[in-house]
Amino acid sequence: MSEMDRTALIAALPYARRFARALTGAQSAGDALVAEALRQGLLPVEGVRDGAMLARLSLYGAICRIAGAAPETEDLAAGGLSRPQRMLLLLTSLEELEAEQAARALDLPLDQAAQHLEAARGHLRAGAVARVLIIEDEPIIALDLQQLVEAAGHEVVGIASTEDEAVAIAAAERPSLVLADVNLGAGGDGTSAVARILRTHQAPVIFVTAYPERLLTGQDLEPAFIITKPFEPTTLAVATYQAVTRGVHLDPV
Repeated sequence: MSEMDRTALIAALPYARRFARALTGAQSAGDALVAEALRQGLLPVEGVRDGAMLARLSLYGAICRIAGAAPETEDLAAGGLSRPQRMLLLLTSLEELEAEQAARALDLPLDQAAQHLEAARGHLRAGAVARVLIIEDEPIIALDLQQLVEAAGHEVVGIASTEDEAVAIAAAERPSLVLADVNLGAGGDGTSAVARILRTHQAPVIFVTAYPERLLTGQDLEPAFIITKPFEPTTLAVATYQAVTRGVHLDPV
């Protein structure tokens, strides 16, 4: 690999870690998947000339090959999404790829990828229902999030604008999912609020931030699910589905 290729690969690692964590539903499993992808080596992606995108697609592709080689779980028998459907949803929503780019990463014909995406999006509303705590200090944004969460079929059990309020609502309501902004202004820090909640109550967390790379530094609390601001309603629906169903289950790599 050239020096420029290595630079592009390093810059692509936070995105790969975000994708792998969301795919598996856990920080440790996702990071192990990325490490295994790097150990096994990356394959070139045909038709991609931009160095930064090439590095990202190569990493996504390696992650998908490893995850796709593991036996399917009971998801399909239970009416859930297939693994390719989950991968494509995450690549096009969370990672904001075009359908053609996602198809290249999975080495699928575009028409087949489009069919998977159409079926997966139609399935989202049938996913598991979550009891959601929203942590957001901007009232208008909080109401928008509430509407999006409820439109996806979930229940909002509380909206907190400060760390202390978030901890108190979590203790009282025991949410099955936490949707948290990172910057709460004068009300504190969303990551600190989540850390305090997770000391006594385990629930999947989705962080909402304009700077996802700042949450993937290898320091402090790192989430399995990150949504980049601004986001589309489908992005929230996909992340919520993955968080509630805890992603795909893989054997240790």
